[in-house]
Parts: sequence; structure tokens; C-alpha cells
Amino acid sequence: MISPSEIFKASILIVDDQESNISLLEQLLGEAGYTSVSSTMNPQEVCALHRKNHYDLILLDLQMPIMDGFQVIECLKTNEADDYLPVLVLTAQPGHKLRALQAGARDFISKPFDLIEVKTRIHNMLEVRLLYNKLENYSKELEQTVQERTAELRESEARYRSLTELASDWYWEQDENMSFTKVSGPVLEMLGIRVDTLTGGSDPIQVAGWNEVERAQLQERIAARQPFLDFVFSRVNANGSRQSFKVSGEPMFDRNCRFLGYRGIGVELHTEARTEAHTEATEK
Repeated sequence: MISPSEIFKASILIVDDQESNISLLEQLLGEAGYTSVSSTMNPQEVCALHRKNHYDLILLDLQMPIMDGFQVIECLKTNEADDYLPVLVLTAQPGHKLRALQAGARDFISKPFDLIEVKTRIHNMLEVRLLYNKLENYSKELEQTVQERTAELRESEARYRSLTELASDWYWEQDENMSFTKVSGPVLEMLGIRVDTLTGGSDPIQVAGWNEVERAQLQERIAARQPFLDFVFSRVNANGSRQSFKVSGEPMFDRNCRFLGYRGIGVELHTEARTEAHTEATEK
């Protein structure tokens, strides 16, 4: 809401080539309580004055020599910093009212002045203008806040990724269907799984050779949407060597508590050489 004090402190510019009209409006506005009122009899300086002072309201006479009010309105439209034209036209010509509104003016006051009408229209237009300014400022602040939060999230993600790279061999994310959506690290070298196949739903833990008991335990935790820390599992490779890995993961949820998937890190613990039995069986 706009308070009365905000309205009475609003900046107003009176533009009229008749000094008597300016004096009348200045007196009327002063008696009503407006404290920031200025005027000019030169329409050619209105645009420069508005760019400098950003008036909340311009009371603009339409019939002036050298440059009429319609030309002033067109000039004011070139001010890209203000897409709301705060112009209230002053006219004695009924036919000019619609033309002025079509040109971009927000309202009009008829001459000769009806003092009650003048005060009412000025008050109402200033209230709308100040509300517009507040909404515009709020939108800019909101946009700035979003940009700052986005930058913070990106920085936080970068730090998180950096830490996971230092503390692990690979980082991974899965969607709600447990298909891999993101993997970083030497997965091909360690697991024999190509990164581009992970997005197709391949599960490296389902590759032949994994310890079925350990795999079942891990799947049980994932099905229950539980986090797991330093879970150790292993597999026997085709050449008989045994690999052991340790993974940690946590479920991801959105603001509505909808399950999005898992993310986590993994490290290779060690690789044991192939067993004697396997060697002999292979040689036979």
C-alpha cells in the first residue's frame, strides 16, 4: 500500500506556457500538502528534466508554441529507463483527450480547472504511479536475489564437486528409475562400464561377477530410500581377479518430498590378483 506521506512527497513537474496556470496549480498543490513541485514554461526542456529528476507525475499542457504537448509525449517515450509514462494532460479541447490517451498519456484534466477534479485525478494517478514503481523495484530485487542464489548454488556445487573428486574416485547420480544420469570419474577403467551407456539405464552392479548377497543388501537400502555410508561390495572379474569398492549415497527429494533419485561417491579399495585355482583352470 502507498501511504499519504509517500503521495505528498512525490515529485511533480508542471508544464504550461501560461504563467497564470502554473501559479494556480502550484498554489493548489501546495495547499493540498504536496512538497516537491516544480514547473517550466519551456516544453523543449521537459525530456531532459525528466531524465535527470525522474518525476512521479508530469502535468502537461497540450497547446503550447514551438513544441506542443503531443510532441513532448513522443519525446518522453524515448526514455528507455521509464516504460511507464507518468503524464496527466491539461486541455480545453474535448477532441484532444482521446488523442492524448492514445498517444500514451495516463489521464487528463479539463480546462478551465475544477479544483476538486484536479486534486482527485492527481492523487489517484500518483497512487497508481507509486504502486507501479514499488512493483518494478520488487521485481528487480527478486531478479537480483534469484541471480545471487543461483550464483551461490553454482559455487556450492563447484566446491562440492571439487571435494568429491578429492575424496573419491567417481561421483554419480541416478533418477527415480535408478538410471544413471550423471557420472564423473574413471568409471570405464574401474567398472568396465562406459559413461554413455549409463544414461540408458545400465546398472554396473548388475554386471556379471558381483557378489549377489552384497548387491541384494544395497538394493534393499535403495528400495527403502535410505542413505548408505561406506558400503563395501566386490566382484570377481573374468580373469579371476577380485575388486572391492566402497560407495556412499543419499536419496534426493524435491520440495514436495517427491523422490528424485540418488547421488553419491565411490572409491576402489583394492584389486586382488587372480587365484591359483582359476589360473590352473584356465591353463587346462
